[in-house]
Amino acid sequence: MSGIEKSPAKEAGWEPKILAFACNWCSYTGADLAGLNRMKYPENVRVIRLPCSGRVNPQFILRAFQKGCDGVIVCGCHPGDCHYSTGNYFTRRRFLLMKRFLEYSGIDSGRFKARWISASEAAKFRDTITGLTEDIRALGPNDKWPGDIII
Repeated sequence: MSGIEKSPAKEAGWEPKILAFACNWCSYTGADLAGLNRMKYPENVRVIRLPCSGRVNPQFILRAFQKGCDGVIVCGCHPGDCHYSTGNYFTRRRFLLMKRFLEYSGIDSGRFKARWISASEAAKFRDTITGLTEDIRALGPNDKWPGDIII
């Protein structure tokens, strides 16, 4: 061996693992509509339905990266359209803090996104997931999890 290891990103067949947290009322319905309309988007995305994007605890995001996810996205209702009035405003504030914390932790903040997708925006859901998958593919696998962070 020459001492140079192959990166999984360079190997054929590597696909990023992406976790999507989706609001039940808007984003999850948009994802469902994309499926009903047979819109193609990457199959390596796992969607978790939540009552509201405001219910996404930052520890969920950190745990996803710790368990091997290469990217995480939080999808919610457009600001002002939340079924719980202010849930997506909490999401927006947490998003900014999480971006900074991930950078501090050594994880590229480009691996984490938050997007507003309504129930009728199936094409936007497809395009968002496809774009995120391409971005994560360009970044390569998430191998920079700092072992000293305790969740």
